[in-house]
Amino acid sequence: MGSTFSGIELGKRSIMAHTQAITTAGHNISNANTEGYSRQRVEFKEFDPLYLPELERPEEPGMIGQGVMSFSIRRVRDELLDLRIVEQANQEAYWDTRSRYYTMLEQIYNEPDEVSIRSNMDKFWEAWQELSIHPENVAARQAIVTRGISLTDTINQRYESLQGVNTLINGDIDATVQQINNYAVQIAALNGEIVRSRGMGDNPNDLLDQRDNLVDKLSQLVNITTSNRDVDEFMVHVDGRVLVQGSIPRSFDLRTVIDNNGNPQLIWGDTGNDAYIWGGKLGALIELRDVDIRSEMQTLNTMTMNFSDLVNDVHRNAMGMNRTTGLDFFTSHPFVENVNGNYDWDADGVMDRSYIFRFTGTNALNSQEQIGLQGTMTFSAPTGTVEVAYYPTDTVATVIDRINDSNGEVKAYLDRNNNLVLKATTAAALSNPDFVIRHVEDSGMFLTGYAGILRGSGAAGAYDYLQADAVNQLTEGAQFAVTPQVNPSAYIAVNPALRSDVLSVAAGFADAVGGIASGDGRAAIEIAAIRNTRVMIGHERTFDDFFADSVTNVGLKGEQAATQTLNQNKIMKDLRDLRESISGVNIDEELADIIKFQHGYNAAASFISTWDQLIETIINRIRA
Repeated sequence: MGSTFSGIELGKRSIMAHTQAITTAGHNISNANTEGYSRQRVEFKEFDPLYLPELERPEEPGMIGQGVMSFSIRRVRDELLDLRIVEQANQEAYWDTRSRYYTMLEQIYNEPDEVSIRSNMDKFWEAWQELSIHPENVAARQAIVTRGISLTDTINQRYESLQGVNTLINGDIDATVQQINNYAVQIAALNGEIVRSRGMGDNPNDLLDQRDNLVDKLSQLVNITTSNRDVDEFMVHVDGRVLVQGSIPRSFDLRTVIDNNGNPQLIWGDTGNDAYIWGGKLGALIELRDVDIRSEMQTLNTMTMNFSDLVNDVHRNAMGMNRTTGLDFFTSHPFVENVNGNYDWDADGVMDRSYIFRFTGTNALNSQEQIGLQGTMTFSAPTGTVEVAYYPTDTVATVIDRINDSNGEVKAYLDRNNNLVLKATTAAALSNPDFVIRHVEDSGMFLTGYAGILRGSGAAGAYDYLQADAVNQLTEGAQFAVTPQVNPSAYIAVNPALRSDVLSVAAGFADAVGGIASGDGRAAIEIAAIRNTRVMIGHERTFDDFFADSVTNVGLKGEQAATQTLNQNKIMKDLRDLRESISGVNIDEELADIIKFQHGYNAAASFISTWDQLIETIINRIRA
């Protein structure tokens, strides 16, 4: 039967349960402004009755209740909503990062008209036009040299600005990697504490909040997924690979590589394997550096390389007032000193590759002439090779357009002597070098006997850069140029010989006796005509096309990043507001709960007082 003192025990349990509820409500109020905190609730349960049905008990109707107990303290959390926020947060950080850096790029391209590359290049062409009219004018030559210096300085400045953003991104990547590694270590440590706490039968609510807060922060830095949230071995994955498994963290590291301008490459710290990140702040930074900034630098280098190459090609074949010839207008810096472009790629002391930028055929072609040949040309492409077919009814111009419209990384045009020129473009893949012709092959005769570039047809006569002295595959007499040093826009400058003596600036061509006729401005006219000639290598056909495309490209991508940032901010705001409405602390609600639990506490105290009076009555009457 029930004890005489069972009522006191019952009241004590109620007081303890309501005390815990009041304490928990106070804990909620205290952490109302704590980042990542989720409100907690005490869950009450009836204490086991005095007599359970399965136990032997006296014949009594029903079971005697023994009050209340708090069997757990749980945090109010929507796990599905948490997963949605983790999945979406990386996109918000991704677009926000792109938007911030594209603001910097737009500032670089938003040059004042009077000092922009385009305006300085326009002045450069105008100076050559003036020299073509007055080829005996020394002042016109001085103007060309001065404007050439201004133009090259502006190009150098554009490269330095892009490189400056690249350096900022590298610093940001390094800091972000350290943050990710730090979060992984903290999450793993919390996993261990949570497992130990659960092993003792507790609900480690505050530890779970800390872990979820770290996961939220980590999800902004990198695209992660989580699993096993409700079991002991909580896991965090990055791109399908484990970053945290229970109490074991992994880490990222940065490895300096030769490719990609020496930019550090992201790897897994334990295996050394390449790590591929597509989302979050880190994914945006890597994409900005390896795709966007690299593309802008490659475009600037393409313009610079072809601009200087075309001007030099005319100028070195022309003659100055002092009868000097053979001078390039702009300085060139070959990638290798070997005249055949041979390069020791693996640094084992043996030449094993050929770095050649340009081939020039031996035969003059008529752009409108039908070739009367059939075959397939094979050129290096971003991945592998691309085939370009030609047919007997095609004209030379048609074949050239077909080459340029393919996705091959070799482009073509006819030079001033109507010889076919093949030039390398920048490479899409980081592993491939810029301005290097990697493969040229022709199953027929267009590139061989017709254009005079390759010595033979088919695979046996193909040019491939993965060997030394690959230029031996060219037709005898075919000209070629060695690949320039990386980033020609960084070092382009006017030839010092012209800066010291402007009379060496060539305006005309030598006559049959090696002199130059008075008033000959043919070379100046040819150089001035480059301005609107379809000679740019790549998708842009003229220099004006290049400037229009470069500015438009940066502006559109910046606009896209800004728009996507606003969209993602709105999406994340809705998700966070919804979570806050579920898990956030409402101080008014907590105060109301405190009052409710206080009344329960007071009632339990009154119950104990009443029971105490009953016991006192019994004891006093027994004494009486």
